[in-house]
Amino acid sequence: MKTLSLDTPQGRIEGLYDSAFTAVADAFVANFTERDEVGASVALTLEGRKVVDLWGGRRARNGAPWERDTVATVFSATKGAMAVCAHMLADRGALDLDEKISHYWPEFAVNGKEDARVGMTLDHSVGVPHVRDAVPAGGFYDYDAMVKRVAAEPAFWAPGTRVGYHAITMAWTVGELIHRAARKRLGQFFQDEVAKPLGLEFWIGMPRELHGRISPMIPATPDQPWLDSRFVKAALGAAGTPTQLFMRDFLLVDANSADCHAAEIGSANGLANARALAGLYAPLANGGSITNTRLVGPDTLTRMARTSMASHDDATLLARMNFSEGFMKAIDNRRTPDVVNSSLLIADGAFGHVGAGGSLGFADPACRMSFGYAMNRMGTGLLLNPRGQSLVDAAYGALGYRSNASGAWSH
Repeated sequence: MKTLSLDTPQGRIEGLYDSAFTAVADAFVANFTERDEVGASVALTLEGRKVVDLWGGRRARNGAPWERDTVATVFSATKGAMAVCAHMLADRGALDLDEKISHYWPEFAVNGKEDARVGMTLDHSVGVPHVRDAVPAGGFYDYDAMVKRVAAEPAFWAPGTRVGYHAITMAWTVGELIHRAARKRLGQFFQDEVAKPLGLEFWIGMPRELHGRISPMIPATPDQPWLDSRFVKAALGAAGTPTQLFMRDFLLVDANSADCHAAEIGSANGLANARALAGLYAPLANGGSITNTRLVGPDTLTRMARTSMASHDDATLLARMNFSEGFMKAIDNRRTPDVVNSSLLIADGAFGHVGAGGSLGFADPACRMSFGYAMNRMGTGLLLNPRGQSLVDAAYGALGYRSNASGAWSH
């Protein structure tokens, strides 16, 4: 492993990398010198071995250094961690993804949701992408209240008939099913069964005594292409649409609030660094197990990677989206009109999840690679911006992949 220690105008970059992945280190440095990265980390494993572990910059412009153990809000990359928990329970026979939700949660089976199935909560087709009535400030931090609201909410569409990104409500649809199947809440299950066994610096509801490790998030600066995008125009348009409610709800998750950091929002408020994101997916890139920790078996792993719902026009995001049960697949919106920074160019067999502003974790079982990227300066768009995608591209290039012109990286 080679050592990187480099001063940039944004602060020092440090860490280790295998010389075969020099291109990833170069892309990480370029993010700071050319793409206005402020603070970030990137990590890769290959066949379970750490091959990149880099971090650096600052927690704020001209602020304290981003240290090795700094974590940041990874927003919807948290969904991948939550989905792993659901699939672990399915693998153990405690949660049947093909069973009706009513079997576990009778209160949910009302207002058009009577026949909804568990897997639909994972692939964004269950039909409750939002709650229609206003949510008070801090309302998302009250788990029990939000579970009741989501259970009572009338379906926006017949469950399973279309796909629309469940940006926030997935915290309580999937989260409550995990709670009932595991007999413990998601945040505790994740710590006990995933984070601690794998040694991950990753929390869904972080203890307040650890909050000093958190880097504040720097909101994206809207530019004209983003303001002119189809999504933003719809989000600022007619009230009550899934897109408009997405914008309303996103603004209610204050990623720089101590109350948010301590809450359990399994769709949106995970705190992690790149090493934790790559570590989460390392077992999934290697048959479901790594060292002495087994997450899932081969049949469950196959299901995790298989596309479950896809659309050229997601009901919430208004762009092409491809989902397996709980994860994002390769998504190519580069040639979609009026769509900005809304692609995820990975290989076809890979699966993971992007977080708002550009964080990412994923597994690629074909090449046995796992990847993580976390940062504090958010970018515009729905998925990856050039900072995160450049790191993914460098990783695949280092492994001999030829092109992503097809919409997914291939040899």
